[in-house]
Amino acid sequence: MNGETPDLAVLVERAAGGDHRAWEQLVAKYAKLIWALTRQFRLADSDARDVAQATWLRLLENIGRIEHPDRIGSWLATTARRECLRKIAAGRRAVLVDDDGAFDAVTAFLPGADERILAVERAQEVRKALSCLPWRWRRMIELLMADPPISYAEISSQLGLPIGSIGPTRSRCLERLRGVLEAS
Repeated sequence: MNGETPDLAVLVERAAGGDHRAWEQLVAKYAKLIWALTRQFRLADSDARDVAQATWLRLLENIGRIEHPDRIGSWLATTARRECLRKIAAGRRAVLVDDDGAFDAVTAFLPGADERILAVERAQEVRKALSCLPWRWRRMIELLMADPPISYAEISSQLGLPIGSIGPTRSRCLERLRGVLEAS
């Protein structure tokens, strides 16, 4: 190799042949891509890790059958998206039972008066801290927390921000919000 990076087709072929260094190079090159795709689906960290692991497993299972190894990035992105959709669909499944008696022993959790008061106070502190942020950042937080969730494309349209800047802007916003809350 002489310190040069082989082209993708050769790298995939070597990984298919069991070359551990080729696998490590593929993982180093595409792990961030897979992680970024899981974040677009707003998966919890544990679910995002499951999706990433499943994506790499799919590659391991299919690496010898990939028709265009020079397009491995597209293959991984498509596979990661499909795994994200599977994870979301699996989370929405519900088990229906016809025996209402199974739930008779279940009691609803009702927080105590102290816990409810603390929750209300915390919510007021967060609202007060949010009011210290610029209007655009407040609006972005509202849109990101909307139920049902709003797509990044719609947030981009409403705020006039490029989709790629929503994540970094959200990070800066939350960092400032954290600072305001810690100061109070």
